[in-house]
Amino acid sequence: MTALGFLYPGHSAEDDYPRIEQLLGSDIRVDLVHTDIGEDAHRVDALLEMGAAGRLAAGVQELRHAGAEAVVWACTSGSFVYGWDGAQEQVRSLAQTAGMPASSTSFAFAHAVKELGAQRVAIGATYPDDVARLFAEFLRSDGVEVVSVNSSGIITAAEVGTWGEAELLALARNSDHPDAQALLLPDTALHTAAHIPALEKELGKPILTANQVTVWECLRLADRRVNAPELGALFTREPIVQA
Repeated sequence: MTALGFLYPGHSAEDDYPRIEQLLGSDIRVDLVHTDIGEDAHRVDALLEMGAAGRLAAGVQELRHAGAEAVVWACTSGSFVYGWDGAQEQVRSLAQTAGMPASSTSFAFAHAVKELGAQRVAIGATYPDDVARLFAEFLRSDGVEVVSVNSSGIITAAEVGTWGEAELLALARNSDHPDAQALLLPDTALHTAAHIPALEKELGKPILTANQVTVWECLRLADRRVNAPELGALFTREPIVQA
């Protein structure tokens, strides 16, 4: 049994995680602990507070008791908002506190892009434009070419969590770019786990979504390789990249 640990801010699309667990196989367990979201706002100051070390540390003991082998901070905006170096310090602190390998959804996206061999990506963000562009800057820090950024301008994770398949497909269509080798949908508040094959079929290219890459990253940290085509092209490639 491989036990994966996740720190998830608040309550929006956490039901993606048991769905993903079902698709991974019976020997993988997904344990999720909710962190205090503070102010629910896609605004830089609120996101910095959401990702503060003390908020993340508060959930670690429960994951340790559950036997987690690795932990991922399941929040994109609450990690990339610190910039590349700050986000690295965030996960170093988390790993030290947890006593296990750690990462965040922002680094999960960077590693997953490399796994796909994509050099040029498009971003379809639910966030306001200024926050979405911080994600693009984060990826560029790792040498990824971001060819387009589309922002939906939504302030709260709670509103994103109400989106269904129609809104998700519209976001993907509106955000794709002909030069992009993959499309990234970076909000863990967005329900995507049930829709990735449909998105990839619609766009004809790999789709990376926040909760999908978060689980993939935790599997990578635990040195597990899982073939799960229902979770998209990312889960059909072996071996998993070692970053």
